[in-house]
Amino acid sequence: MRQILIITNNPAVIERYKQQEMIIEKTVKDVLIRTRDLVHIGHKLISHPMAGSIKPNATPYRSIMVSLKPGKLDFNSLSIIEDAIRKFEQFQKDHPIPNWSENVLKDFQELDLTLLTSGYQSLVE
Repeated sequence: MRQILIITNNPAVIERYKQQEMIIEKTVKDVLIRTRDLVHIGHKLISHPMAGSIKPNATPYRSIMVSLKPGKLDFNSLSIIEDAIRKFEQFQKDHPIPNWSENVLKDFQELDLTLLTSGYQSLVE
């Protein structure tokens, strides 16, 4: 099994993976920026920051997996995360994340958790 670090702002992911190494952030942008900072010091993306093709301005939750231990700078990971940040900022500028109801927020938490779990399970099998 690969050792991973999860960067998230999703309460459902925090609860489900509380035994896993994790960094908890407040917003989607914070998750993206922290992930970029980790990639800069040599962590490699394990999951795509735009997994599930969900528009970056639709959901207030994002969870990303990176390698637990840093290595050499991975330029592919850097390109992917920087592109994700650009897309997020552009979408936010044009259409900010709406103020969703609690039921919709729970649905987005579940969706993000499902996407992360799918990737996580492929690492442990």
